[in-house]
Amino acid sequence: MKTTKLIGAFLCSVILFSCGKEEMNHPEAAQKFEIDLSINESILPLKGDALSKSEINSQVQSSLDRGQIFNWSDVDDRTLWSAIVQSDSLVSIGYKPSHLGELDDIMHEIDVKNGEWKAVYDALTNYVLNNIQRTTNNPSLELKEVLAYGQKPLPYFNVYLSDYETIATLRKMNVVRYVEPMGYGTEVQLRDFGCGGNVGANAPSADYSSVSPNAKVSWNYDYMNIEQAWSHSQGDNITIGLIDTGISPNQNKLNSQFSSDDSNGRFSEKHGTYEECWWWWCWNDGPDDDCGHGTSMAGAMAGPRTDNGTACGVAYKANLVSVRGTDDVVINSSSEKDGVSDAYYYLGSRSDVKIISASLGDVFYSGQVADAVKYAYNRGKLVLAAAGTSTSWTNWYGVIFPATMSQTTAITGVTDASSMNKCDNCHSGSQVEFVTVMQRAGDDDRTNLTLSQSGNDPSYVGGSSVATATTAGIAALIWAKNPNMSRSQVLQLMKENSSNYPAKNSQYGWGIINAEDAVLSAQ
Repeated sequence: MKTTKLIGAFLCSVILFSCGKEEMNHPEAAQKFEIDLSINESILPLKGDALSKSEINSQVQSSLDRGQIFNWSDVDDRTLWSAIVQSDSLVSIGYKPSHLGELDDIMHEIDVKNGEWKAVYDALTNYVLNNIQRTTNNPSLELKEVLAYGQKPLPYFNVYLSDYETIATLRKMNVVRYVEPMGYGTEVQLRDFGCGGNVGANAPSADYSSVSPNAKVSWNYDYMNIEQAWSHSQGDNITIGLIDTGISPNQNKLNSQFSSDDSNGRFSEKHGTYEECWWWWCWNDGPDDDCGHGTSMAGAMAGPRTDNGTACGVAYKANLVSVRGTDDVVINSSSEKDGVSDAYYYLGSRSDVKIISASLGDVFYSGQVADAVKYAYNRGKLVLAAAGTSTSWTNWYGVIFPATMSQTTAITGVTDASSMNKCDNCHSGSQVEFVTVMQRAGDDDRTNLTLSQSGNDPSYVGGSSVATATTAGIAALIWAKNPNMSRSQVLQLMKENSSNYPAKNSQYGWGIINAEDAVLSAQ
């Protein structure tokens, strides 16, 4: 492969013109934008073949050993290119006009279909397509054949790309924010992690109490004073958005019976943004949960209070909008990064959604997932993210992405021991804001009760996942007491009514929230 020479003044002028009244709302559309795709330094020539996965993984491990989330922006061009060709060759490219800096505070204001944003998108996609046509000797290749998932509403796109020179050059353009492999993961990221096991169990009476009309209250709710908080709030008229593996069509309590008995007068919706793809042809895989994780999270945060002996959720009168964004709980495939990004954007765009709960993550940073999180946050959503749950030999990693982001509120789980100890497979760290009790200190299998995939017998679920779902329910109880509060006001009440306040713990944040005190403070 030839090394690229210094690209001089590669200018792509995109002329956007308008007609009709609608275009008058976009005065930029009539302007001519000259998009400069030149670079000011030459790229390093490729020396050698692609690195092996084990060589790439050693760099990943080194980053994790230092307690850092792995970011592809920190590696050289050869390593990045190697990760792309060692996976599915699907690349995420973030872009911006060259005169802009960080987009964190304006992500929700960007209109990628108009003005300079469209000009940059057109210039970059044309540049990529022309280079693919040249390197593959296929001049008839069309953009739709190399572009995955279509044009996105946020400033990034996904393209099949494996040419080293094109990848290395893109990284040096002023209009490019990031170039990342979408589908690269390590061997420890097991497929279907967090799935299975969501089956009904004959729970002993010590693991629940009974409330009218005949519902089970999980044993751990007492540690957060959740049942006491129900005397003042049940989450009425608050909508929680859930990003997970979907909802089981066989669990009636989250379908036809979601609004019933003491949980009547509310609504639930099921959506799916997770897509399976074969080359450029993708199809939506629907909203149904074949993993079990999403169903258990939905049950913990908003399961109904009914007369069938099922476990009821924390905010049993809250509305629920579920979006299936993943196949399992690790955001490590191209389809999962795309699905989760779309889910954050969709929920962030809805004016009725106040809380977004996602018990998902990865040890790899993703620029496009981060873009979508920032969009939702800028729209005023309280974004709750699990600090991480893994096997006992990998939970030393610390807090995972996106819970590491400043725009998210990281949650983890602790046991019912007299002193605060994380659950056996939970992650902790300085980014954690709150914890919930969700595991018996003397029995790792005795965790939070929730709804199973089908039937009325409750199932058990643990980890920072259910801690996050539980916290979403508590936030809904607080917000329902005073719906006019802002996100920052709700967070402040959560902090002030937690066990560690006013001294934040380095591993467990503000500690365990007293739901009743927080709800009463919202008056």
